[in-house]
Amino acid sequence: MDAATQLADALSRYRDLHPLVLAIPRGAVPMAALIASRLGGALDVVLVRKLHAPGAPEFAIGAVDESGWVYLAPHASEVGATFAYVDEQKLFELEELQRRRELYTPGRPPIEASRRIVIVVDDGLATGSTMVAALHAVRQRAPARLVCAVPVASPESARLVAEHADEVVCLQTPRRFNAVSQFYAAFPQLGDDEVVSLLREARTAPAA
Repeated sequence: MDAATQLADALSRYRDLHPLVLAIPRGAVPMAALIASRLGGALDVVLVRKLHAPGAPEFAIGAVDESGWVYLAPHASEVGATFAYVDEQKLFELEELQRRRELYTPGRPPIEASRRIVIVVDDGLATGSTMVAALHAVRQRAPARLVCAVPVASPESARLVAEHADEVVCLQTPRRFNAVSQFYAAFPQLGDDEVVSLLREARTAPAA
């Protein structure tokens, strides 16, 4: 959790301002939980899903949020993503978003973001597509300040998300960027049960 600790330190000016820290599941949830704890904030999730290129599930061409709003990267058409393909992908991912919402936050609405500092956390930005969708979704909820916080990002993705946030806090923007995982000594895959557990712990913890 060294990356989370460093990121919390970089966000220390928001300590005791009770920010809302939103993780992009699954990987960013432990990181966001530590940051929320260090800053005396609340923890929740913002649900978005990557849209992948035809035949290349690890290559993002865009992302979709829970409302169905889609960010489509400029390179999408170059890799064969037709309008029909994007629509099919969107519908598939919206079903997954609904499943995750029902699982992660059953019986409660998202924590109120209006007129408060909101920090959206991910474990890194390769294309930046999912973060753009997340920032767009949160912006619709009228935060007082919208912050993107990541340990590492490609220079291109950092510039992209800066257009959608009031502030970008990023520890590193290396020029040679192949995948987020290359910058971590350990990059375990998180399961749904771990996400649910972390969110439950945050909701039941004593107020900061």
